[in-house]
Amino acid sequence: METNPKLTAETTELLQAMIRNECVNFGTIESGEEVKNSDLLETFLEGTGLECEHYESAPGRRSVVARIEGSDPDASSMCLMGHTDVVPVSPSGWDRDPFGGELIDGEVWGRGAIDMLCQTAEMAVAFRHLADTGFKPKGDLIFFGVADEEAGGVYGAEWMIDNHPDALRCDYVLTEFGGTPTATPAGTALTLNVAEKGVAWQRLTVRGTPGHGSMPYEVDNALIKAAEVVRRLAEYRPTPQIHDLWKLQVANLPYDDDLKQMMLDSGRLDDALSRIPNRTKARHLHACTHTTFSPNIAMGGVKTNVIPDEVIIEVDIRTLPGETSNDVADHLRVALGDLHDSVEIEAIHDSPSTSSPTDNEMWDVLSGIMTAAHPGATIQPSLIVGGTDARFFRTAGAVAYGAGLFSPSVTYELFADRFHGHNERIDVESLALGTQLWIETSKQMLGG
Repeated sequence: METNPKLTAETTELLQAMIRNECVNFGTIESGEEVKNSDLLETFLEGTGLECEHYESAPGRRSVVARIEGSDPDASSMCLMGHTDVVPVSPSGWDRDPFGGELIDGEVWGRGAIDMLCQTAEMAVAFRHLADTGFKPKGDLIFFGVADEEAGGVYGAEWMIDNHPDALRCDYVLTEFGGTPTATPAGTALTLNVAEKGVAWQRLTVRGTPGHGSMPYEVDNALIKAAEVVRRLAEYRPTPQIHDLWKLQVANLPYDDDLKQMMLDSGRLDDALSRIPNRTKARHLHACTHTTFSPNIAMGGVKTNVIPDEVIIEVDIRTLPGETSNDVADHLRVALGDLHDSVEIEAIHDSPSTSSPTDNEMWDVLSGIMTAAHPGATIQPSLIVGGTDARFFRTAGAVAYGAGLFSPSVTYELFADRFHGHNERIDVESLALGTQLWIETSKQMLGG
């Protein structure tokens, strides 16, 4: 694939600036401050002569939308969506300033370099290039720089779909993340994400009887009961699901036939995962096939010498395709056993698993462009085990894919290690490929 050095330099500089804006999302309404990246993108795009609109769901939580209008109202429309917030960092684990945006040996360092400021910058540069060169699409092309993806989209994509649906109405949406090359027995496979697990976060409240810490004998200590609840959740092992996307994924895994046969048997899958030497890979494969339960927050107690009467546990539950809130309730009932009826359970986030079909023009266009950049590669439809803003658009009726294009050096394993990790960085070659992907996809999908 031929890339444009001038556009690559623009993408690199824009990514560096976005990293330096430090739009860290801690999950609170006051955090994020995506207005900084929204303003940066709006200024960058306004040079095209196109109007940008921004939307603020709460103070500082701003998203930006720009549009190249199509000539045919009946033609398919398309949205390039990239989020502008990043997750927190532990600076002590980094070799460089996580918000320095430094370019070192052909790589841009910083929080968000992989997730997903790289693609947001690529999309903005591609969009501006198309406008600058007089692109006249048949259908609308939309750029959407969105806030709050890293905390579930409440102040970003979800709020926009609920409050300003006309600003984003489209047939196709492209967002994070795909295009990472993986070596398989048959050659290179490139991921193109068509589905993602559901999110079913739950708040469990455990109650007990308060008392003096000096007399704990036979006291109903809520913390001790909560510890047992956490233990049971950690040890719960639901039956894995052997779904169609999993079968396609197993076919491309670099393991011997015996191990792959085990991975297609729900009764032997867990044993197969225990034999995989790369534990990062094993964790991902486990999440692709299991409903997962991760108790990540515990709050309780008021003083060292006071026996707590209430402890709150927040659990990150990720559901598989087809599972509902009733299934989540059944899982918790089994996992907690005789403690279930003594725990108050409240759903704090509930989004079912979503997926998009592959029998459409967008799939064919992306497959052609991606394999041109990696000759001989195959495209692997994949399931994201986390969550992205694509789910809101799928629910609204759009086809949404997690796409992208990365250099041969950014393997899936490397990508996964840097995603939310220390020393996050992206190579300039990947920025060049990604920018060209969005340009070519827009042209082939929308004409002009």
